[in-house]
Amino acid sequence: MMNILLTGISKGLGLSTAKVLLKKGHNIYGLSRSTTSELKELKSKYSNTLHLLQYDLQDSDKIRKKIFKEFLKGVSLNAFINNAALAYDDIITNAQVEPLNHMFGVNVYSPIILTKYSIRNMILNKIKGSIIHISSISVHTGYKGLSMYAASKGALEAFSKNTAREWGELGIRSNCIVSGFMDTEMSSTLSESQKNRIYNRTSLKKPVNPDSIAATISFLISDEAESVTGQNIFVDSGTI
Repeated sequence: MMNILLTGISKGLGLSTAKVLLKKGHNIYGLSRSTTSELKELKSKYSNTLHLLQYDLQDSDKIRKKIFKEFLKGVSLNAFINNAALAYDDIITNAQVEPLNHMFGVNVYSPIILTKYSIRNMILNKIKGSIIHISSISVHTGYKGLSMYAASKGALEAFSKNTAREWGELGIRSNCIVSGFMDTEMSSTLSESQKNRIYNRTSLKKPVNPDSIAATISFLISDEAESVTGQNIFVDSGTI
């Protein structure tokens, strides 16, 4: 049984990941900006192993106090899964500083601080832990209107690889899952024709199933993946 910190737990991939890991008997410490009826149902089903905190990751200054000193007090972390993300979809000539700062705060700055204190927790408790960041295929395959979002995810990939190099000697691993397009609330603003154009750029001609990513996360945080670190693992329906 592991103690796992998971961000963006209320819906989409975060909720799917929580379900998979709770079913395996792990303790989940979930963060989300808001709650959902599905998350409430999951909490009632796993009342002893699912622990929740509403927290807005734009506020990186209080991460240590609110999350690690209070919410995770006395908890020895085995894994940190950075799933929460914001998208700022627009072409670069329309870029505005405020929404850029907003997105980078959630997608980059807070994950760095969360990683900082997760690693400190692992070192303190002598745990060979695992860190997973959810990246995006947009880093590797261009999509109109996603250059700024892709930049934030590309920063995470670089951060993860260097984290793996810095802390590998202590058995702490860091990997990114490069997710393809998922048909979730985050993509709800796209039309069916826009979605179909994305699907046609994949080998499987369909969106990524969040359960496939959740299963990959489950493997990467396990002892079976003890030799896997500093990698970008593509779960993208074969995007071409």
